[in-house]
Amino acid sequence: MESVWQANTKLPEFSKLDKDIKTDVLIIGGGMAGILTAYFLHQNRVKYVLVEKDRICSGTTKNTTAKITFQHGLIYQKILKNSGVEVARKYLNANKTAFEKYAKMCHNIECNYEIKDNYVYSISDRKKLENEVNALNKIGYQSEFCENLPIPINAIGAVKFPNQAQFNPLKFISSISDKLNIYENTFVHEMIGNTAVTDKCRIKADKIIVTTHFPFINKHGSYFLKLYQHRSYVIALENATNVNGMYVDENHKGMSFRNYENLLFVGGGGHRTGENGGNWNELQNFVKLHYLDANEKFHWAAQDCMSLDGIPYIGKYSRNTPNLYVASGFNKWGMTNTMVSAMILSDIVMGQRNDYSDIFSPSRNIIKPQLFINGGKAIKNLLIPKAKRCPHMGCALKWNSAEHSWDCACHGSRFSDTGKVLDNPANGDLK
Repeated sequence: MESVWQANTKLPEFSKLDKDIKTDVLIIGGGMAGILTAYFLHQNRVKYVLVEKDRICSGTTKNTTAKITFQHGLIYQKILKNSGVEVARKYLNANKTAFEKYAKMCHNIECNYEIKDNYVYSISDRKKLENEVNALNKIGYQSEFCENLPIPINAIGAVKFPNQAQFNPLKFISSISDKLNIYENTFVHEMIGNTAVTDKCRIKADKIIVTTHFPFINKHGSYFLKLYQHRSYVIALENATNVNGMYVDENHKGMSFRNYENLLFVGGGGHRTGENGGNWNELQNFVKLHYLDANEKFHWAAQDCMSLDGIPYIGKYSRNTPNLYVASGFNKWGMTNTMVSAMILSDIVMGQRNDYSDIFSPSRNIIKPQLFINGGKAIKNLLIPKAKRCPHMGCALKWNSAEHSWDCACHGSRFSDTGKVLDNPANGDLK
């Protein structure tokens, strides 16, 4: 299983760290969020080190559909209802600033950057779409309501954000990362105060930033309650329609469409990690009905951390960790939210003010309905007898026949059939 990005991009290689070092800032995790943060620190001549347990971009970043947009589903009506106009406006402006930063950086990078309109459609709830347009009007952004979409879905309408973008994320990373201070195959398995412990060495840092997708330190921040993971699937088709835009269902279990070069990406089959879902079968059955002449060229799966309220956690890992920071919970909108993370976290460690940091604080109120759903799932899976157990917190694992992996429904860790850890927060293989 290989994404189209992996097949068409060669990333720079970095050595393994094999001696004790000291640095001002340590970044743990070499995906888009970590590398962008390192890039900004490098530009500002801050002494930093980034360590990645495998190769850079070997996790979630390589499996994204790479849409650069500040239209994140129908998020603005939700934020407006739960947190008010100011928070909704700040969320939009933070991600709009991130979008503009990509546009500026990509101007001089060969990464297949293209301007495309973005659409969030619904197959059942026109009122929800109208509410989103109204919410956007209240916070000062003019979107459009559209009908008659060029996709084989019986949508009742869509909210359109014009002039958004798409790109090849690994080509982008390849260009910005080659001169950064990165160590690969350097697995941090324990934190002792401000010291990261690997198999070969220790890294002492004044400030530590965790960008490992799902935060791996359990004793701070309660991320095992504040996050769950959602899995979704993509197939890339030859000889299929050019849909001339980016389209996504407002429902997490719905489908998405966008073109890349001569391919059409069809996404969907989504489910909470560790539970049943449509997987690639759902997509392949859909293609047989609607794209009769198409050929499947690639297929892959993505995994996303979902926060309690739809807003990522960016900032201090917890109230009690003044020198430990985190970025997680991007809710399927990782491209602009990773850029937001990098801007906020680089500002924080450099002692600079950031106008958006307050709304992303990981220490904000967590009493949300999803908190109790997450807690209930954990209790249910902990009580299952005679099952394989996840080393993260002991939840029962379920066999994923589509991907031949053992998956955890509590927090989304995944393991190969031989027990090798594939996705965190588990910080080691099955015993």
